[in-house]
Amino acid sequence: MKNIVLVGFMGTGKSVVAKEVAKRLGRQYVSMDKMIEDKEGKPIKEIFAKDGEEYFRKIEKEITKELSHKDGLVIDAGGGVVIDDENVRNLKSHGTMVCLSASPDVILSRTAPSKDRPLLNTPDPKRRIEELLAARAAHYAKADFHIDTSDKKISYVIEEVIRISNEAGD
Repeated sequence: MKNIVLVGFMGTGKSVVAKEVAKRLGRQYVSMDKMIEDKEGKPIKEIFAKDGEEYFRKIEKEITKELSHKDGLVIDAGGGVVIDDENVRNLKSHGTMVCLSASPDVILSRTAPSKDRPLLNTPDPKRRIEELLAARAAHYAKADFHIDTSDKKISYVIEEVIRISNEAGD
């Protein structure tokens, strides 16, 4: 049974959708960010602040390799995991990759309440969202399927991911 891998920018619904898909399908839910925090013994915000993004991406790559050798998981991948082509190859080798997206305004409204988004701790977070989305667009395009969550109910997105995984033979 192949993994179901949810990728996409922060605030697109990956965590909420992945948890519910795993529950409904009776599969194990895995948060890559949580795995990184557990491995490092500190929150991602602190990893970025003390060790830098490059170090974070190195740990993320190790976790990706580890997960790519397992089957039957629902993986909530970090928002930037796709910027590394090897990560994409590894995740797709044992899984169907579904990219969740949303408009910059929707992402801003969903992420604004949280101060735990190190990449958005800037004077103009909307501009930063637009820059990061543009920089990652070609990487997100490598996903097997895409769902824009901007104006969709979470229940619809969950059903769509389940439908996609069934059609893909996961």
